Amino acid sequence: MGLYYGFGSQIDILLRFLLVALNIDAVLREISLAKRKKMLQKVATTGVDLDRVYGQTLKRIRDQEGSRSRLGMEVLMWISHAERPLRIDELCHALAVEIDSRNLDPENITPQDTVLGSCLGLAVVDSETSTVRPVHYTLREYLSQPGVLLNAHRILGQTCLTYLNYDQVKGVPVDKVDKVDKVSDLEGMPFLEYASLHWGDHAKVELLDHAKSLALKLLSQYDSHISSRLLFNQIHNPDPYSSSHRLISGLHCASYFGIDEVVAALIEMKGCNINRGDSRGFTPLMLAAQRGNQGTVALLLTRDNIRPDKPDDGGTTPLLGASRNGHEGVVRLLLTRGGVDPDGSDNHSRTPLWWASFSGHEGVVRQLLAQDDVNPDKPDKGGKTPLWVASSSRHPGEVVELLLTQGNVDPDGSGDHIDGRTPLWWASFGGHEGVVRQLLARDDVNPDKPDNYGRTPLWCASCNGHEGVVRLLLALDKVKPDKPDKGDRTPFWSASSNGREGVVGLLLTRGDVDPERSDGYYRRTPLWWASFCGHEGVVRQLLARDSVNPDKPDKDGRTALWAAACHRHEGVVRLLLVLGKANPDKPDKGGTTPLGVASNTGNPGMVGLLLARGDVNPDRRNNGGTPL
Repeated sequence: MGLYYGFGSQIDILLRFLLVALNIDAVLREISLAKRKKMLQKVATTGVDLDRVYGQTLKRIRDQEGSRSRLGMEVLMWISHAERPLRIDELCHALAVEIDSRNLDPENITPQDTVLGSCLGLAVVDSETSTVRPVHYTLREYLSQPGVLLNAHRILGQTCLTYLNYDQVKGVPVDKVDKVDKVSDLEGMPFLEYASLHWGDHAKVELLDHAKSLALKLLSQYDSHISSRLLFNQIHNPDPYSSSHRLISGLHCASYFGIDEVVAALIEMKGCNINRGDSRGFTPLMLAAQRGNQGTVALLLTRDNIRPDKPDDGGTTPLLGASRNGHEGVVRLLLTRGGVDPDGSDNHSRTPLWWASFSGHEGVVRQLLAQDDVNPDKPDKGGKTPLWVASSSRHPGEVVELLLTQGNVDPDGSGDHIDGRTPLWWASFGGHEGVVRQLLARDDVNPDKPDNYGRTPLWCASCNGHEGVVRLLLALDKVKPDKPDKGDRTPFWSASSNGREGVVGLLLTRGDVDPERSDGYYRRTPLWWASFCGHEGVVRQLLARDSVNPDKPDKDGRTALWAAACHRHEGVVRLLLVLGKANPDKPDKGGTTPLGVASNTGNPGMVGLLLARGDVNPDRRNNGGTPL
């Protein structure tokens, strides 16, 4: 592990070293050796004042002679404001860029040691990734404060744009990137990838006239520029079969980043095709809508010839893309624009409401449900409705409540044709008590409706240990607490085998739950499975029941003790021997005893535990041999 990640203590030592270095004058002012040692100890043991360390170190960097001062401050800008950590070779090339130059001068590339030395220990190189990082995460926070590094994004964006307009870069064929394993393999151009993918992130924050001119110059020839391929590959999966003239245009690029000033200039240019799709059918409006670039969307929608509902090759419209990603402002703009179908679906028949419900975007759902021509119960090709996918998502609460207020929504539909699972089933599976409560309040919801495998909402809630949901379901007369699935496994079996102690306790309070009921194929009881899996708490609960037989074998004659011994669960073995008074010498149908299986698994502790019993025959044969 590199310095930044692996050696936190060394970083703290370095910070303390910086603190001592800043106070060295105070140490040297002491006239005796003893007093100097005392002052040095005081400085070294004082808590690190990071603001003081960083502030004074920045002053020392600025006070360096010649160009080292500028170099050190630029390094700090890159390590604190870049969109991702730069490798040391990327950083060296970025620092070599001179504004207004036409080409990168190789002789202007500063040696790595000089680059790192210029910032006086505040930047380090990760030994594994070769990326340059702040010496401590608090340095990034300090440098990101307003007023510490002025115009950082303006300088970084202008550097990227200058680099991308270099003749050397413009001369690289568009398909060159497809012929190397990594972009960094392009000879002499380690900074190309970062500049191509992130210049807009900086320009969006701060764009002056000179940078705007550089951006328009780049984007006017973007179709044939190598950076268009790199950005295309970031937006989509790399597609070597896409023809270069249908990658992405300059307007695509500006819309993707959301640089409104550049978008406004481009759409005024003669010959600008505002509805042009790339090789996946993505228009500039689609990119802006999916990324939530509200200003750009508003600009594009002002054009009379815009096609606001034009889908990509997968049938996704700008409204659908914005709804899926929860961009409420963009959704509002599109819904108020004529020519947009709020209920249009993609190639899988999934509508904007379907996607917003799936993703849990309450604000978008609310806007869509306010549209008269939106069907709130429209299923996709698999039969899954917005309510169904909302109930199965991670954050279903408010969205489910909104959908349930619609009179034409079926709250009990098994939208999943393959598994037959209802919204209540999924809400119970996920432990969403609020949603379960809402659904159970409906008269048209069957609280005990199983899926195609016979698993009821209670079964699923028990399996996953959702005690609150289990309580809600057990309170209903319509719910049968011992209803098995198609494998004859009950909710109690499910809770026991998964170690859900709380649910096991709840179910054991019921008189209509059989704690001894075995599954259908292996005929293994809840105790057997709890022992097999090592769930000591569940085993303890079960052994406290008089009706539970600790020696009940499965179809192969293997008892719970046999299973626990086989899987080295010593704690369970002790419980079975002491609380359950299990027979320690009972063999399976093949003649193997618990002692035999413990011996075969090479567990001397388990062997000793069993041999300590006086009722175990150490010479008992199994499968033609002795246990020992």
